[in-house]
Amino acid sequence: MTALHHPEPRWHCHRHAPQLIARGPLRAWLLDRGSLTGRLMRLSRGQFRVQVIQQGMGRPRLSEQRLLAMAPRQQALIREVILLGNGRPWVYARSVIPQKTLSGRLRRLRKLDNRPLGALLFSDPHLHRGPIELAQQDTRATPLPEPLQYLRGVISGRRSLFWLDGKPLLVCEMFLPEFTPYNNPL
Repeated sequence: MTALHHPEPRWHCHRHAPQLIARGPLRAWLLDRGSLTGRLMRLSRGQFRVQVIQQGMGRPRLSEQRLLAMAPRQQALIREVILLGNGRPWVYARSVIPQKTLSGRLRRLRKLDNRPLGALLFSDPHLHRGPIELAQQDTRATPLPEPLQYLRGVISGRRSLFWLDGKPLLVCEMFLPEFTPYNNPL
């Protein structure tokens, strides 16, 4: 699972992101520092599930390596999932967990299966979240993984570094076109 040369969105600190990214109905969702999983579970009234696209050891993308301060050949657990609400694909999520993070009590992150990572992260009292970065992705130029390659257009997303026990992991969440309940306050 190597993705170093895969095109990726251009990420911006949310304070310096082009206005177009952080404006409009998705703004509150993009900038919320709480658990996206928790909000989606409430919004879907329990009709929420995680569909794993792929999960395995590999080399992160260049910007992911830099953000996680990883050496070029260092491996990480890369997990790509679709978060579905009411049976619809709402969010594409990509998590990058450096191999060195997967030790001690955090070994359990290797075996998430179809459980949401967000639920685990936000239930941990030792969680620390870094700044939010924003991006827009034109899926015609930078396609999403199967089974989302049918999507065409511009989507918006965010990513953040998280620390558990002082160990980093990166979570990226891209909001898909079928996610439309932007103005719901949940």
